[in-house]
Amino acid sequence: MTKTAKKDGRLRITLVRSPIGYPERQKRTVRALGLHRMHETIETADNAAVRGMIAKISHLVRIEE
Repeated sequence: MTKTAKKDGRLRITLVRSPIGYPERQKRTVRALGLHRMHETIETADNAAVRGMIAKISHLVRIEE
């Protein structure tokens, strides 16, 4: 577990910027996380795969631990 993760290992991810105008790969990453609409929030497990996806689209999302 990383130092920044809570004990329950969950992340709340909110889409705060539209992926329109960004590369198709970033759009697909947003969809792969389960985000469809602006200001939509999902709760997901805190693991390396999700952290990697967040790193690629960090300019589009807000993360709460």
